[in-house]
Amino acid sequence: MRTHVTRRINHHKRTVSEQRGTEIRFPPASLGFWWSSSSPYNTPPKRSLSVSKLKIIIKDSFSTIIMESQSRSIHNKRSTAMIPALLFLSLIHGVHCFYLPGVAPEDFQKGDPLKVKVNKLTSIKTQLPYSYYSLPFCTPEKIVDSAENLGEVLRGDRIENSPYAFTMQEPQLCTVLCRIMIDAKTAKQFKVKIDDEYRVNMILDNLPLVVPIKRLDQASNTVYQLGYHIGLKGQYAGNKEEKYFIHNHLAFTVKYHRDLRTGSSRIVGFEVKPYSIKHEYEGKWSEKTRLTTCDPHAKRTVVNSNTPLEVEVNKEIIFSYDVEYQESDVKWASRWGSYLLMSDDQIHWFSIVNSLMIVLFLTGMVAMIMLRTLYRDISKYNELETQEEALEETGWKLVHGDVFRPPSNSDLLCVYVGTGVQFLGMVLVTMIFAVLGFLSPSNRGGLMTAMLLLWVSMGIFAGYASTNLYKMFKGAEWKKIAAKTAFMFPAIVFVIFFVLNALIWGQKSSGAVPFGTMFALVFLWFGISVPLVIVGGYVGFKKPAMEDPVKTNKIPRQIPEQAWYMNPIFSILIGGILPFGAVFIELFFILTSIWLNQFYYMFGFLLLVFIILLITCAEITIVLCYFQLCSEDYKWWWRSYLTSGSSALYLFLYAAFYFFTKLEITKLVSGILDFGYMLIASYAFFVLTGTIGFYACFCFTRLIYSSLKID
Repeated sequence: MRTHVTRRINHHKRTVSEQRGTEIRFPPASLGFWWSSSSPYNTPPKRSLSVSKLKIIIKDSFSTIIMESQSRSIHNKRSTAMIPALLFLSLIHGVHCFYLPGVAPEDFQKGDPLKVKVNKLTSIKTQLPYSYYSLPFCTPEKIVDSAENLGEVLRGDRIENSPYAFTMQEPQLCTVLCRIMIDAKTAKQFKVKIDDEYRVNMILDNLPLVVPIKRLDQASNTVYQLGYHIGLKGQYAGNKEEKYFIHNHLAFTVKYHRDLRTGSSRIVGFEVKPYSIKHEYEGKWSEKTRLTTCDPHAKRTVVNSNTPLEVEVNKEIIFSYDVEYQESDVKWASRWGSYLLMSDDQIHWFSIVNSLMIVLFLTGMVAMIMLRTLYRDISKYNELETQEEALEETGWKLVHGDVFRPPSNSDLLCVYVGTGVQFLGMVLVTMIFAVLGFLSPSNRGGLMTAMLLLWVSMGIFAGYASTNLYKMFKGAEWKKIAAKTAFMFPAIVFVIFFVLNALIWGQKSSGAVPFGTMFALVFLWFGISVPLVIVGGYVGFKKPAMEDPVKTNKIPRQIPEQAWYMNPIFSILIGGILPFGAVFIELFFILTSIWLNQFYYMFGFLLLVFIILLITCAEITIVLCYFQLCSEDYKWWWRSYLTSGSSALYLFLYAAFYFFTKLEITKLVSGILDFGYMLIASYAFFVLTGTIGFYACFCFTRLIYSSLKID
C-alpha cells in the first residue's frame, strides 16, 4: 500500500505533498532529505515508503543552507595548493616524498583489523560539541581517549575508540552492535539531541565519516555531509504530536586503493548511509538471537527505513551495521580531493576576480592621482624663491612643522602598532604554510596549533616595533611599553575567552577547554610570548630612532575649521568600507566553514584576498591622510590607524547579519558564543588592518616631507 508522504521544510514554511499511487523513491540514507526553492538543487528528492496504516509527516533534519554553503565553502585543493607545492618540492633534490606527522599512509592487507574511532557530536544549531559517549550509545569494553593536539582540544574534538569491528576487505552484513533499553532519562537525552540536529562524527584511518548526497541537478556530482544525524522528527497522520526517530542501523562503505605490486591496500574513503529501522526477532533476546528484519545468513539487508524506530520510554533500541568494501581508482595522495571538491568553483572564481579587478582599478587610479598631484605640489613648492611666497601657500606644506608632533596617548598607539606587527607576522607565515599544503584538513587541528605557536613566536617583533616607535616619540620607559604590548591584547582576549569557556562548561559540552589545556595556553603566554616581547623591546629601544625629515615647531599650529566631510568620525567610517569590501566575499566562506561545520581549504584564494586587503588598507589610508593634511589638520597618527582599522566594525556587523540570516541558532548561550568569538575575531582584524594603514601613512608622510626644501 502506497501512502501519502508529506515533507515539511522549516525554513521555507511550506509543504510538498506527493500524489497517491505514485511510486516515490528516496535515497535510503535516512528518512529526511533537504531541498530549497532558492538552491540549485530544487527538485524534490524521492523515496519509496510503504508503512501500513501509517502516515508520517517528515520534518527536515538538515539545515536549509547546508548544501547551499557546502558547494561554496570547500574548494578543490589542486587549484590552490598544488602549484606552489610542486614548485617548492621541485627545489628539493634527492627527496622522493615527505609526509607530515600523523598523516603518513598506512598499508593494510586483507584480514587486517581496522580501527574505527568516534569523535564529538556536533550541531550547527547550538555550536556546542559533546563527546560521543555523552549519549548511551554502544560502548567498547574500555573507552580509550586518543591523544589530541592543542588545536583539536580547542576545537572540542574528543577522539575515542569504538565498538565497531572492521576487517579489511571482509564485508559484514547486519552485525548487531548492542541492545539497550530506553528509560525516561535516555529518551530525553536522545530527543534533545535529535531536536538540535546533532550529528555523529567518526574517523577511519584519519578520514572523517561522510554521508554522500547526490546532487539532483548534476548526475555526476556528489556532495558530502560530515557525519550522520542521530535521528529525525516526524508526525503520525492525524496527530500533531511530534515523534522522534533514531538512526540505529548504519551501512558503512570503505573505499580502498589496491597496490598491484605489493597487494596491499590503502583506505581512500569512509562513507555511511544511516537508517531508522525497527528490528524484529523471535523469542527472547540473547547474544545469539537472530534478527528477522535483516539476516546475514538469508542475505536479507536493510535497504530503506520503511519501519522507522521511534524513541519511546521502556522500548528497546537494537544498534546494527553493515560494512561494504569498494575498490577505488583514487590514490591515497588524492583521497581528500572528493571531500574538498567544490563543483561551483566558477562562481567563486568570478566573485574573487571581479573583486580583484575592481579593487586594483580603484587603487591604480588612486595611486596615479596621488603621484601626479604630489609631484606637481612638491615641484611648485620647491621653486618658490622667497619666504613671502611660501607663506601664501596653503595645504599640506604649511603643517610641516607640526606633522611629526607626538600624538596624544602615544604609549597606547605604540602598543597597538606592536600588536599589529605580531598579528601581521603570524598571518603571513600561516598563509605560506597553508598554501604549501602543510595545514591541510588531514592534519586535524594543525591550523589552530600553528597559529597559536606563530603568535607567541612573533612576540619578538611586537616588542621591537612598539619600543622603537616609542623611542621616536622621545619616550624613555621602554619596559612599560614592552609590558603593555605583552599583556594588553592577550589579556582582553583571554578574559572574553574565559567567560565563553565558562558558559560552555556550564552546558557540560566537550568544547570547554580543560584545565590542563588552559594551563598550556597560559604557559605559552607567560613562558614564551612575554619573554620574547621583552627581548624584542630591548633590541628595538637600543636601536637608534628614526629622525624626522623636518623639524617640529615648539608651539603647535592652530588647526582651521574643517569641512563636514573631513570630520574625524565620518572619514574614519568611510575609510573602512573599501578594505571590508575586499574581503567580505571570502568572509562568507570562512564564516560558513566555522559555523556550518565545513572544511575550509581555499588558502590560495585567501592569500590573494589578503594581498588585496594590504593594498586597499594602505591606499585608502594614504588618500584620506593626504586630504587631511591638505586641510591643514596634522593630527594624523591615530586617524591613520583608525581609518583602515574601522573595517573591523563592518566585519562585526556582517557577522551579526550572517547570524540572523544564515544560522538557525535560537539558544541564548549559543548566540553569546557566536557574538563572543566574532568579537575576538573583529578585535584582531582591527589591530591587523589598523597597523597596515598606520605604517602606510607613516611612510607616506616621511616620503613627501623629506622631498621638501625647507631651511
